[in-house]
Amino acid sequence: MKKGLIALSPLLVFIALYLVTSIIARDFYKVPITVAFMVASIYAVIISGGIPIKKRIDIYSRGAGTSQMMLMIWIFVLAGAFANTARVTGAIDATVNLTLTLLPPNMLLAGLFLAACFISISIGTSVGTIVALTPIAAGIANHTGMELPMIVGLVVGGSFFGDNLSFISDTTIVATSTQECRLSDKFRVNSYIVMPVALLMLLYYLFLGINTHLSQQIGEVEFLKVLPYLVVLITAVIGMNVMAVLTLGLLLSGIIGLCYGAFDFYGWMRAMGDGILNMGELIIITIMAGGLLELIKYNGGINFIIDRMTRHVNSKKGAELSIAALVSLVNVCTANNTVAILTVGGIAKKIGDQFGVDNRKCASILDTFSCMMQGIIPYGAQLLMAGGLAALNPVSIVPYLYYPFLLGVMSVISILFRYPKKYS
Repeated sequence: MKKGLIALSPLLVFIALYLVTSIIARDFYKVPITVAFMVASIYAVIISGGIPIKKRIDIYSRGAGTSQMMLMIWIFVLAGAFANTARVTGAIDATVNLTLTLLPPNMLLAGLFLAACFISISIGTSVGTIVALTPIAAGIANHTGMELPMIVGLVVGGSFFGDNLSFISDTTIVATSTQECRLSDKFRVNSYIVMPVALLMLLYYLFLGINTHLSQQIGEVEFLKVLPYLVVLITAVIGMNVMAVLTLGLLLSGIIGLCYGAFDFYGWMRAMGDGILNMGELIIITIMAGGLLELIKYNGGINFIIDRMTRHVNSKKGAELSIAALVSLVNVCTANNTVAILTVGGIAKKIGDQFGVDNRKCASILDTFSCMMQGIIPYGAQLLMAGGLAALNPVSIVPYLYYPFLLGVMSVISILFRYPKKYS
């Protein structure tokens, strides 16, 4: 037990240094999140005793440079370049003006949430949805005077609707493959849990937006400048790779910017460079989080969690709760919902088979709880991306993540009250 707690202690150091001190100071900008990760990373290297320090650093570097981490960094680079080029070109302002023209003010929140749900279920990824909609959400907040963290939280919440439910989501594919059930069966189980939450949130945003008014005059809609975002949304919905989507949007926004005289060729290069630099903190956080979590895994932290969570299971309900807690805790340690499902999928199948848990319900629990947890951790890719694009501290978005929190509550209720009965 002592060894397991020591293995997990770097995560506790990070939480204490960043979250606890920020709460005490009542200011989440007081301690930079990069510094908290740096201190926790140094501590993780120090406590990994018994092996040469060079090997400890090699393990850390291996986690920081995995293919998944590098893919995420490339997405950050392209997203930064595209977002800033689109801003300088005027594409974001034009898209916001078109949105404000098409939707009455009291429908903006509900409309944006529906858009996030629709795009995410179409493309199966929360990151792609956040990249597409966060700049538009920030522009709407600026025109309406609504709180920016709240409207960004709305987009993040809606993005996890599809991440959790879509047939082409990697979490759905991994959850069903590890539990040996069909995608359609897992979708049916999930829909009983997810649809009431989504409907409730839609009604809430309709109510919240009743008294919304525009605080600024709507500018002229320049339809050609809207084209980059329309192409990004359409290509994302039809399933194009997110990196290809961002590259296409970057080229289009650059060409349109050149045609409108927003910048010359060198100005375009500078706009892209500035956008990439704006993502620097996110890239550094991603690298350090990957290394830190790899050391935790190497030292047995995740195995310790699995052992502790499965030791006292003795009923079907207890089995379902242990699977939910297991995937949630591993997700906190890996900051990746797909990796969390892969890590515990095998043990979850064994627990489920031993206590008679329906494979379809087990797959739903893995997917739902991992998406819920991924949606609220401030060092996860989704909140880092949303915070970076909206120029916000990711922690400031967390109190407004109503959808993931409510999804978690509904998921716990579904276990405690054996819902849906057919699959319980």
